[in-house]
Amino acid sequence: MKRLDPRKLALGAAAPLVAILVSLLLTSVILLAAGDPVGAVWAQFFKAPLPRQIIAIVNEATVLYLSAIAVAIGFKMNLFNIGVDGQYRVASFAAAVFAGQHWLPGWLNIIVSLIVAILSGAIWAGIAGFLKVGRGVSEVISTIMLNYIATYLVAYLLKGAAVKVEGSNATSTAIIKEDSRVPGISLDGIIATPNKLYGLIVLAILVGFLYWFVLSKTRFGFDLRATGRSETAAVASGVKVKRMVLLSMVISGGAAGLVGMPLLFGQDYAYGDTVQSGLGFAGIAVALLGRNHPVGIAFAALLWGYLNQLSNGLQIGAGVSDRLVLIIQGIIVLSVVIAYELSRRAGLRLEQNRVAAELAAQRAKQQPKEVAA
Repeated sequence: MKRLDPRKLALGAAAPLVAILVSLLLTSVILLAAGDPVGAVWAQFFKAPLPRQIIAIVNEATVLYLSAIAVAIGFKMNLFNIGVDGQYRVASFAAAVFAGQHWLPGWLNIIVSLIVAILSGAIWAGIAGFLKVGRGVSEVISTIMLNYIATYLVAYLLKGAAVKVEGSNATSTAIIKEDSRVPGISLDGIIATPNKLYGLIVLAILVGFLYWFVLSKTRFGFDLRATGRSETAAVASGVKVKRMVLLSMVISGGAAGLVGMPLLFGQDYAYGDTVQSGLGFAGIAVALLGRNHPVGIAFAALLWGYLNQLSNGLQIGAGVSDRLVLIIQGIIVLSVVIAYELSRRAGLRLEQNRVAAELAAQRAKQQPKEVAA
């Protein structure tokens, strides 16, 4: 059994809290320097959200959670998958086109569309994985370029697949019928609002559980983490590193393919030119803040959703641009990276001190025996 070190647990918990406090302090300094009302800004952020805002926060967190899990899979392998944004665009478009054809009835149409999304995201990410293992191309460069290719490729294909809606200039795929939509979850009995949670929040929970189970409880997860920490050690233990790199990118892309599904089946019911962008890049920040842990990512996603939703009233309530939230989020990410590195170094120092103390104690016990002999 692995012993729990209270000091290490305290360091792990303190790191994100310190990062958030530092971000609050730095943001206050920026507000003062710009001549903006610090008190009014924080009053806006720290007030209790309205019932409809609570639903919006959880819904946004659901999408961000899926995005962050996709990024975290790559992080565990020491891969920087910046291509989640392109992967979920390709997957959302493919799933929307398939679901809009209504070849299958009801829930069967939804399930197969989800599989289409997973496969589409996996194939698109697999291109970057193949380039890395086959040609040595950095996944950072290839995934960034694939984001641009995905954006323009989907825009081109959308022109051919789009269905014209009378009285509207919007361009989108065929609207998904009622029987192929995922019903929302009502919390009207708990909080007074007609708004509903995305029904596919259940999918996000399932993905988080599978992420934890595979990484923590399976041989594949162990090989993945071992390869991410040391390729040399992984090779020595018989792990096929190139195969693991390719599989990790494919799995990360498959998870990225699910990012747009709560929006597609629970809100938009079609893929159009107004699809939400930037979810992949937000997922990187959420994964970093959550330390790639499924529970930590959940809290980080809720924090991100909270900041985004409460920022809508900044201009009215505090006379400050809602873009301020981008500054806060950026400072949080930088603070988190620094805080986690300091926490890691402090934990390493504690471990070294512990080992040194145990060795000193063993030597102290052996010395009387040596004198007696």
